Amino acid sequence: MFLVENSLSKLASIATILKKNLCLLIKIKSMTNFLQAKWENIVMANYAVPISVLQPYLPTGVEIDTYQGNAYVSLVGFLFKDTRIFKIPIPKLGTFEEVNLRFYVYRKENNLLKRGVVFINETVPYLPVAWLANKLYKEHYTAVKTKYNWQIDEHEKHITYQWLVNKKWNSIYVEANNRPLEMPKNSFEEFIFEHYFGYTKVNDKTTEEYKINHPSWHINTVTKTTIDCDFEANYGIDFAFLNSANPASVFLAEGSTIEVKWKRKKI
Repeated sequence: MFLVENSLSKLASIATILKKNLCLLIKIKSMTNFLQAKWENIVMANYAVPISVLQPYLPTGVEIDTYQGNAYVSLVGFLFKDTRIFKIPIPKLGTFEEVNLRFYVYRKENNLLKRGVVFINETVPYLPVAWLANKLYKEHYTAVKTKYNWQIDEHEKHITYQWLVNKKWNSIYVEANNRPLEMPKNSFEEFIFEHYFGYTKVNDKTTEEYKINHPSWHINTVTKTTIDCDFEANYGIDFAFLNSANPASVFLAEGSTIEVKWKRKKI
């Protein structure tokens, strides 16, 4: 009961902040950026999956993207830091861990190829954050307990993200060299990281497209990986087979400041 009351109190605090300046609210729809934050130490564990598994989750108007003939989902963990909504800082809720499962799509618009991602689920620790994202944009956020641990020196990084589902702590752990490298052109790393559009399946007939801005990230060479994730408990029976699968690759990107555009396009 306390957790519910505490979450509702935090949600009320966010609402109060957003309502505090009436002039700002009037201008919201003309603003360019809905969300600004830093994404840091982004771990991507990438699994080859049959295209048929992804078809039920595919929004209308986009096609499944592949690399060398294979479709992939990525189990992603990172730190969401210094979050601002419409340039307003979020007290006490602005820095948190996120874990998500996503796959890759593209859309052709005239002569432009838009490469993007679709989220199966996004997990954060704060109910108000999940509620706001789901309410505004019909995203697929859930709120569970999360934690992280970074041990970083001049030579190595040890990065861990954990989240609690059904009384089980799931985890992603990597060790990597602490040396920034540029992503090779046309590489698997570039395929995984260089998608700058998001697509949300509103219903069977409607898709929303949004733009994510960030520079191309530097990567760190991963030397060791341990993943303990109950895919069925987290993402449903369609992904249960990943419990016995090994990732095709695991990458670590250093991250950067990101911006998510307010305007969403229905397609």
